Amino acid sequence: MCICPQAITFVIHRSGKNSKQIIMNLLEQLKTQTKVVADSGDFESIKTFKPIDSTTNPSLIYAAAQDTKYAYLIDKALAFAKSKTTYQQWQLSIAMDRLFVDFGLEILKIVPGRVSTEVDARLSFDTEGMVTKARELIELYHDAGIDRKRILIKVASTWEGIKAAEILTKEGIHCNLTLLFSMPQAIACAEAGVQLISPFVGRVLDWYKKNQPKQTFTPANEPGVLLVKSIYNYYKKFNYKTEIMGASFRNSGEILELAGCDLMTIAPKFLTELENTEGVLKQKLHADEARESKGSKIELDEKKFRWLLNEDAMASEKLAEGIRKFTGDIVKLENLILKKKEE
Repeated sequence: MCICPQAITFVIHRSGKNSKQIIMNLLEQLKTQTKVVADSGDFESIKTFKPIDSTTNPSLIYAAAQDTKYAYLIDKALAFAKSKTTYQQWQLSIAMDRLFVDFGLEILKIVPGRVSTEVDARLSFDTEGMVTKARELIELYHDAGIDRKRILIKVASTWEGIKAAEILTKEGIHCNLTLLFSMPQAIACAEAGVQLISPFVGRVLDWYKKNQPKQTFTPANEPGVLLVKSIYNYYKKFNYKTEIMGASFRNSGEILELAGCDLMTIAPKFLTELENTEGVLKQKLHADEARESKGSKIELDEKKFRWLLNEDAMASEKLAEGIRKFTGDIVKLENLILKKKEE
């Protein structure tokens, strides 16, 4: 008899005359429907929840780097940079790359799959710069004995970022397109053949709550949740291979509404909440149903992409804001390294 885990909360294990209930919490059930990724730079929390992959960004690494237990990684990055050059400004750049990669290397000791490492957000409108930086990061991983298949290079979903990812993909460097808030961005990424996209569910909600304060949102009707569902249906309907990883959640209800999505990157506090909650988790996204969904294929070139993004106030504003925020945390991290260097 086949027991479907998403339809029940427990199974009965029989051994002789004794039997016991094995309760499946929501996190355990979610892992049967979606690849769960840890959204954290903290190694201990990653060990706790045993995700398939893990993703980082400048904000997460800056937060982790302030913890004294990770001070050794900054020391290691600085020593590496000093061994490469005596030029001060180059040392900082090399140390930053080394720090991001070293966080990734520590995470890869824990997760069986991939880690996402982000390109400097200040390069978000520089295709050539992003390509060069991505190659440098991959080279650092290669020197540490890590196959590029285990690395996702994160770049912003600007037109320039998508073009950079297209170039890198052809070189066998897999990319994670981040700061994605709209269908045009998602479609352009799929057409470029990138490995994975990260729609930011919670940040979409943030914008609507700020700009439509009288509107009431539930997880089922949140604009960010609906965006991911639309992308999922479009990708499956037109047989795109690009993976969809829901990201930036504000509540566990959003996560439950997207059960069945290819992947979800989830912060430790929500992983804990799901792990401590029992109940029946219904799968909401199904590839077979998506293939039967309505809608026509949309053709995009650069002009149309830029126009549609410009016309979407939420997407264009959140993309710009996200780049500024990541840039701000990169600068803070650089200052932290410089302070450490002077000690």
